[in-house]
Amino acid sequence: MIRAETLVKEFTRPQRVQGRFSGLRSFLSTRTVTTRAVDDVSLRIDDGEIVGYLGPNGAGKSTTIKMLTGVLVPTSGHVEVEGIVPWKDRRANARNIGAVFGQRSQLWTDLPLRESFDLIASLYGLDPVDYRRSLDGFVDLLEMGPFLDTAVRSLSLGQRMRGDIVAAMLYRPPVLYLDEPTVGLDVVAKARIRDFIAEQNRTEGTTVLLTTHDISDIEQLARRVVIIDDGRILYDGGLESLRDRYAPFREIVVSAPRIPDSTDVPGLTLTRTVAAGDEVRATFRFDPADLSAPAAIGRLTSSLAITDLSSREPDVEDVIRQIYTDRGVVA
Repeated sequence: MIRAETLVKEFTRPQRVQGRFSGLRSFLSTRTVTTRAVDDVSLRIDDGEIVGYLGPNGAGKSTTIKMLTGVLVPTSGHVEVEGIVPWKDRRANARNIGAVFGQRSQLWTDLPLRESFDLIASLYGLDPVDYRRSLDGFVDLLEMGPFLDTAVRSLSLGQRMRGDIVAAMLYRPPVLYLDEPTVGLDVVAKARIRDFIAEQNRTEGTTVLLTTHDISDIEQLARRVVIIDDGRILYDGGLESLRDRYAPFREIVVSAPRIPDSTDVPGLTLTRTVAAGDEVRATFRFDPADLSAPAAIGRLTSSLAITDLSSREPDVEDVIRQIYTDRGVVA
């Protein structure tokens, strides 16, 4: 469905000159500075996949998506979406994709939400009967009935985001790009949008490329993640493989009246302690290849006066943070 090979995107800007009359000298200068936002990115996404595209701010996520949508022309490399080169045939590509950018809306702010949908249906030449049937289904799934006739400018952020996602899906595109679709939303709004994306993927086979800083979006929707930083891909694979490769350990969190920082339990490492009222909560880490969970718990209970205990796998967010810190490119 999506194929990108050795994509590079560079931006060039005039070099700022310091000192007296810096503004005029910068204006007249021919010196430039080139920034490589995307550096040799290769990516293949199959039909029906939901892929999380992760990275810190400025990593190159949005630049990649803009090249896939045809908004930007690559400096070098090749990209195809359903056999179409996006920037060469933007009209044909636009009919095959839907795009939602969390910070921007494609709706008409002065019109009621329903009329924005009517305009999009007209622009894409949708059959009136099919359009009404699709819209009714989307409205029910996202519970949009109470504000369907409200002007877009009067909608809450969560309501507007639901409207933007429906606008991107009205014409049933096989590919959906979501750039921070749940940014700033409350828990209820996030849940509705996640459920809707999962439902469209299940029933329509929609291919989804999702960028987000909310790791919960990825854990609930995607089985595969691609991590990018400084314009280069650091990891491309499954969530479980990500944990196994970068965090091959388990954690046990215990509460006890007293846990000295010097506590030494064979096979376990004390990673942090936090005061919690009259008790101390501590996190111990162990390698399941060397020590089973029951054995680890047994050693802790025999060494400390424990009042509460829980075992957990490392959070995906912690794993990804470790990758950003290491900056190691995965072959």
